[in-house]
Amino acid sequence: MASGSSEVEEEEQERVMLRDRPEWADVTPVPQDDGPCPVVPINYTEEFAEVMDYFRAVYLADERSPRALSLTAEAIHFNAGNYTVWHFRRLLLESLKVDLHKELEFIERIAAKNSKNYQIWHHRRRVAEKLGPDARNAELQFTKKVLSVDAKHYHAWSHRQWALQALGGWEDELDYCSELLEQDIFNNSAWNQRYFVITRSPFLGGLKAMRESEVLYTIQAIEAYPENESSWKYLRGLYKGETTSWVNDPQVSSICLKILSSKSNYLFALSTLLDLICHGYQPNQDFRDAIEALKIPDLDIQDLDIASMICSILEKIDPIRVNYWIWRKSRLPHVAQ
Repeated sequence: MASGSSEVEEEEQERVMLRDRPEWADVTPVPQDDGPCPVVPINYTEEFAEVMDYFRAVYLADERSPRALSLTAEAIHFNAGNYTVWHFRRLLLESLKVDLHKELEFIERIAAKNSKNYQIWHHRRRVAEKLGPDARNAELQFTKKVLSVDAKHYHAWSHRQWALQALGGWEDELDYCSELLEQDIFNNSAWNQRYFVITRSPFLGGLKAMRESEVLYTIQAIEAYPENESSWKYLRGLYKGETTSWVNDPQVSSICLKILSSKSNYLFALSTLLDLICHGYQPNQDFRDAIEALKIPDLDIQDLDIASMICSILEKIDPIRVNYWIWRKSRLPHVAQ
């Protein structure tokens, strides 16, 4: 049995009230009970009120029928956030042995108008769980379609991560992340997904196995757009749980020095260098020379140790977080100049 065609036609054709449809003549609608004196009664449309009155009737009767399934589609059309309607629809899908691939198509049509509704995604996951690996391609393509419109769509990313872990499809995911980052290197959601893939994929060997190639990839991204905080955060994440390796990797300090020497978009290079110093890194004279060469107006840093120099500069160039940098300076250990 298919669940889609009559429901789509219902939306596209001029709507006939349920009370005027012969197939509903035997049903007595159950009005909503707001009590004798509702404080703020909601002014429902006549169509919405009628659909919900009939829905309450079939729900209370636990009617597992094709017409009940079609009625849930109408109720969802009016209010896609009604948990009870979605719950009852799942019961109907199971009882009526509905083709769940058709149900995925139905959900996609609903999501096209209301993709940030949590109930839609919850329902889709439950349906995909029933289908198992057979739903893999559909789920990955569905989320990709949503993300092509909104690349930072929280529900789509969450669902995609669930699908990868539950249904598979890891093989091309790193390439997909690269594709998104080529389109927008500032897409923090794509950076997050990339980290998710290298740490969770059963085919890549884990964080340590991927570190060398990922550090190279990230440094290239930083060189191109040093003002992008996401790539700096990603670089730090590649050494999660291994702070000593992060501090001692010359690639990390080298990219900081390179960006500082460019005298442009160096905020995150400075803050990364500060973190390195606070974890034991000993910067050489090249760093001090590069920092002094920045020549921040109205700022004398000649007699400061290098960590204090960095904090003072950050107070000037990052006014939104000025109080944070003042606090960082107050917490600095004594560092030799």
